[in-house]
Amino acid sequence: MTDSEIKVRKDSQNRESEAWKKLLTLIEKAANDEREEFYPSKELGIEAWKTIRSLPKEISKLKKVKHLMLYGSSLQRLPQEIGELKSLEKFTPYTSYGLRWFPYEIIECDKLREITVSTRALFGNKKNKKPFPNLAENPVKYIGGNKCSICKKEEKENQFEQYWISTQIGTDVLPLLAITCSNDCFSKLAKPHKDYHSTPHKGGH
Repeated sequence: MTDSEIKVRKDSQNRESEAWKKLLTLIEKAANDEREEFYPSKELGIEAWKTIRSLPKEISKLKKVKHLMLYGSSLQRLPQEIGELKSLEKFTPYTSYGLRWFPYEIIECDKLREITVSTRALFGNKKNKKPFPNLAENPVKYIGGNKCSICKKEEKENQFEQYWISTQIGTDVLPLLAITCSNDCFSKLAKPHKDYHSTPHKGGH
């Protein structure tokens, strides 16, 4: 496995593109009409959808969405704000092979029970043994700034600690990126799944 395959990809989303602007408009529309399924590729069209590498933090507006359908996307990361989708019950990013990890905040989607992901693409998956990137050398930087996954404090001068943790979310064990601002917040992280690394860790070989 090459080094490039075990690095966290930088956010490469073109936020000036027409597809991105249309996605923001679509999110606003979906929030206003309080729809329960958000299926962006249907309304954006396949060609535009293929250019989307990251979802915007504005998805936090989708308070009524029960099903987030991201099938066959080119997504490489999701924002921390995914945890604000409090009605989410079903999450379908199947065949979105660029999604190799998820924000820890997805654990806050209390109603989420049904998940369909391409597990072989995930970091730390038991079947393919894909290593976790070294967060000490390759920390994640969210557009707009990082926040503590527990208390939501914004990262400013002092860089917060970052950890990988594999835990059960709905029907799958997902690799989550947790960001903590203090030992107290670190102590509040969920317990890892029993069949995976027993503690939150920094990754690397």
